[in-house]
Amino acid sequence: MRAYFLRRLLLVIPTFIGITLAVFVIMHFVPGGPVERQILQYRMAMMTEGGVSGGAGAFAVSLPQDAIDEIRRFYGFDKPVHVRYGQWLWNVIRLDLGNSYIYQEPVWDVIKSRFPVSIFLGLTGFLLSYVICIPLGVMKAVRHGTKFDVVSSIVVFLGYSVPGWALGTALLVLFGGGSFWSLFPLGGFRPYNWEFLNLGQKVVAQLHHMFLPVFCYMVGSFATLTILTKNSLMENLGQDYIRTAFAKGLGEHRVIFVHALRNSLIPLATGLGHVFGLVLAGSFLIEKVFNIDGMGYLGYTSILQRDYPVALGILVISSLLMLLGNILSDVIYTAADPRIRFK
Repeated sequence: MRAYFLRRLLLVIPTFIGITLAVFVIMHFVPGGPVERQILQYRMAMMTEGGVSGGAGAFAVSLPQDAIDEIRRFYGFDKPVHVRYGQWLWNVIRLDLGNSYIYQEPVWDVIKSRFPVSIFLGLTGFLLSYVICIPLGVMKAVRHGTKFDVVSSIVVFLGYSVPGWALGTALLVLFGGGSFWSLFPLGGFRPYNWEFLNLGQKVVAQLHHMFLPVFCYMVGSFATLTILTKNSLMENLGQDYIRTAFAKGLGEHRVIFVHALRNSLIPLATGLGHVFGLVLAGSFLIEKVFNIDGMGYLGYTSILQRDYPVALGILVISSLLMLLGNILSDVIYTAADPRIRFK
């Protein structure tokens, strides 16, 4: 088994190179990159100084070829794409992700300022999903075929079918500030007067601002976790060892929650390996709807603004977390189920 996980760790290297190389090449051949944007800005400035009117006038103003070559050299586009990728990869190995084109700061500084937001959203949604869905799945399995099972299934799958960002928009219209009920703020991660609140007020204010975003984030996982828990528990309840436990005179509560449920949670334990990905958890659309400046929204805006260093920096972190999370899931699976042996 040790050799298996060692091979998995070694496979992280070519997989990471493949992911980053594909994205790097696609990004640097997409129109409207930093070179084109900088040239357009210079043309607009020259148009303004020369008194040229009209939006199309900026394209009529030409820059000297030496200026264009200097812009390309500044952004590194004077070299072939494979050379640029090699230089970028070497910098990544040295933990240097470069500087942001938009923020004019090191990429690490731009990204780490969004860490607390994404960790809070991801960790809260992750824990609440397991805390709510596992008991709900157990109740559905115990009451299979009853009215509670049917109604809860309808509610769960309705929530699963609605995108989180669309649900967030509807909830803001119904319950956001300025609406008829006006129960929650219109957005933001924290209130504007956060520094002036005491500890108790900060806890209440944070929960008040995060209730709707966290709810929209976790609503999509309700169906998967709930139905997986229900089906796994029902499968175990039909096993011979459960019938043997009942034949020994054990109570229904002990059989279900001590014997059957323990084995039923094994498939769910593999999802714990993706806890590494919590730093980038959430949806950029949900963050945009609720005006939360997290990692998802940062990656979205960096792509739109062609801020390649930031977009690639987020890709490096997310791909490594995903690859390591998959390995951790296998480790947790083997620890939870001794019958599993990887070779």
